[in-house]
Amino acid sequence: MLNYDQFEEKTMTRKEIFHGKIIDVALDEVRLPDGKIAQRELVFHPGGVGIIAFDEQERLLLVKQFRKPLEKVILEIPAGKIDPGEGQEPELTARRELEEETGYRAQDMTHITSMYLSPGFANELLHVYHATNIEKVVNPLAQDEDEVLELYALTMAEAKQAMTEGVICDAKTIFAIQYWALLSKGK
Repeated sequence: MLNYDQFEEKTMTRKEIFHGKIIDVALDEVRLPDGKIAQRELVFHPGGVGIIAFDEQERLLLVKQFRKPLEKVILEIPAGKIDPGEGQEPELTARRELEEETGYRAQDMTHITSMYLSPGFANELLHVYHATNIEKVVNPLAQDEDEVLELYALTMAEAKQAMTEGVICDAKTIFAIQYWALLSKGK
């Protein structure tokens, strides 16, 4: 086990830079273990969920959307930010996001893992769920007002091709495809 004290950076000052709808940004001045001073740019995020779900033909459900930081359209597993009141139960967020983004509802939702996406500068923790026994909802929850999404369902071969082409390029979706491959090997 690592000795935490040998690695800890002690915060000396924190300057709050930005408080937004989704993230907060701060600049910390820290003392390194060797006594030197450094600055750390930090992003604070409430966390999110990603949902691995398959349709009736055992195809992976994905949503197509434009991602402004990338300036391109990509395919991703359904996902979203944890809203206030859902923080202690991210499964509630997973159920809501699956229905909002795909029009499907899951009878069962299994937590697979939780992972930090960019721990070098952000504290965003993503909880990944596997939705099973899903069914199409007649009147699903509405999508967020600022989202434009299109539902896709891909086979494993199509998903791998989309990764090769760079259409699937985010960590959570690549993880979902690898998880799917592991599930397939167990059958």
